[in-house]
Amino acid sequence: MREPIIIDCDPGHDDAIALVMACALPQLDIKAVTTSAGNQTPDKTLYNARRILTLLQQTHIPIAGGAHKPLTRELIIADNVHGESGLDGPALPEPTMDADPGNAVNLMGRVLQDADQPITLVATGPLTNVALLLAAYPDLTNRIKRIVLMGGGVTFGNWTPAAEFNIYVDPEAADRVFRAGIPITMFGLDVTHQALVKDEDVASIRAIDNPVAQTVAGWLDFFMRYHRDPKWRLDGSPLHDPCTIAWLVMPELFECESLWVGVETQGTLTTGMTVVDRYHVTGNLANTEVAMAVDRAGFLNLLCDCLRQYD
Repeated sequence: MREPIIIDCDPGHDDAIALVMACALPQLDIKAVTTSAGNQTPDKTLYNARRILTLLQQTHIPIAGGAHKPLTRELIIADNVHGESGLDGPALPEPTMDADPGNAVNLMGRVLQDADQPITLVATGPLTNVALLLAAYPDLTNRIKRIVLMGGGVTFGNWTPAAEFNIYVDPEAADRVFRAGIPITMFGLDVTHQALVKDEDVASIRAIDNPVAQTVAGWLDFFMRYHRDPKWRLDGSPLHDPCTIAWLVMPELFECESLWVGVETQGTLTTGMTVVDRYHVTGNLANTEVAMAVDRAGFLNLLCDCLRQYD
């Protein structure tokens, strides 16, 4: 049986590659794509998602834009990472589909209400839309099978020393999501910084002779420029968001631990930090499956297999 999912994203190069993978995998049934502000402004992330689905010839998938800013804070964007468009690099087609006239929360609510089985929410941007969904439709939370998210970290941040970008943009939303009582699988920086694509991997992707693979190679060329900065101490560029999709179809690629995770919203130095109780010192029951390790070779093989589906 195909896994029904909603993808809430803020494309973004790694969000884009996650969408490429999800649309290629027959195990997944994408019921909707929604967009959040984050890697760029809300109008740009929605436009990018529409361009991606047009490239992939998946214009039948409903799509809607979400909240224009975090719950209580001003919007922070990552244009230094993803460029002025949010998806700088190779040219993309103009969208051939319109966004849903409602908003992301309404679309997600309709999908959950109409579903004949629980839906998995895949969130690869700030969690504003997901938090608003839980607040607007509390009677539908039992229709959410699991929230699979990219965000946070166990031991370090990338936007501040303590906080990863997605959580830092809207920590209040993340706090609500982690406290909602819905099963969560979290892909934080500790694991996504192991999901590295290197120069030789980009060459392998470029050798796949179809337009989607060529576009992904171009996206990676741009994305890798940012991660070549020696401060990151990385031997490649981390594919953060695609980890969520890979886990859905090949969980054996990852090692996870059941842990309690909380989100700091008030800290002077630690706002946006995911506080992970790895040693069970708080006495809190585990609320999250936290990914800790990934089989990099298997992960990249899956990515290439997905790209070959577009031949």
